[in-house]
Amino acid sequence: MGRARYNTHLENNMRLLRLDPDIDKGWYAGPWNSDLPISIGYANTGIDLPHLHRQITEIYLIAHGTAELAIDNQTLTVSAGDMILVQPGEAHTFLSSSPDYLHFVLHVPGLPEEAARADKVFLQDNSLHGL
Repeated sequence: MGRARYNTHLENNMRLLRLDPDIDKGWYAGPWNSDLPISIGYANTGIDLPHLHRQITEIYLIAHGTAELAIDNQTLTVSAGDMILVQPGEAHTFLSSSPDYLHFVLHVPGLPEEAARADKVFLQDNSLHGL
């Protein structure tokens, strides 16, 4: 997992962060590099890794392309302009995505790195693939 690159030549403490197109998933900002109460990231592919979060709500903003994802007992197809809200305890994964896919993701609350990792529970049974 990567981090967005900073452009540090901006005025007034403004930060411009750019995604790294060579990394499938990365993070722009969160408690590790700012005072934000949320974490903000991106993915340029739908990553198939079934999991849930104990306390984090995930908000996906689909910027480009299409993807199919499973949330608990539903399979959804999303496209540019859609928003998906995944509540704590809801199992979810991406099943597929188009080559031009890009989404932004918000974690609410934003947790420090180790706490965010501990909040994520990976599912071993692939039960979301049977939808």
